[in-house]
Amino acid sequence: MERPPNLAAAIDAAAGALLGVLDSTASRHHVSVSPTQLRVLSLISSRPETNVNGLAELLDVVPSSASRLCDRLEATGLLRRAADPRDRREVLLLPTAAAEALLRELAERRHRAVQAVLDRMSSRAQHELLLALLAFGQAATLAAGEPQTDPSARTA
Repeated sequence: MERPPNLAAAIDAAAGALLGVLDSTASRHHVSVSPTQLRVLSLISSRPETNVNGLAELLDVVPSSASRLCDRLEATGLLRRAADPRDRREVLLLPTAAAEALLRELAERRHRAVQAVLDRMSSRAQHELLLALLAFGQAATLAAGEPQTDPSARTA
């Protein structure tokens, strides 16, 4: 079976539609934090050993910018800083219970919004989408795990 010439464009459009569905869940329900702040909360929630320098690396920003983001989140009661018990010179970033509840609520809203779109698709289309997404995820994982080689590099 030959790949349609506009497959990448179709995937890009579908990704845009998915992002629109996901973003609408936050904006419709008046979430009090910015998308960047939500990303920070999600990152530190999934990485319990994160400090400001680690967060800066994940966000690809300078540590002072990451620290200011954390200051704002701490002021709203969504983040707290705590000394690392293994090295008291290090400060860990921890989501508060309010942040965890906000992330859970947003995840539930996003799930419902995506499910509402899926419910408008036939069972067959849903099954085909599942298979395609699994194959795409596997291919992306394989590509990410392979060392990138420079085709111009030569070995002796």
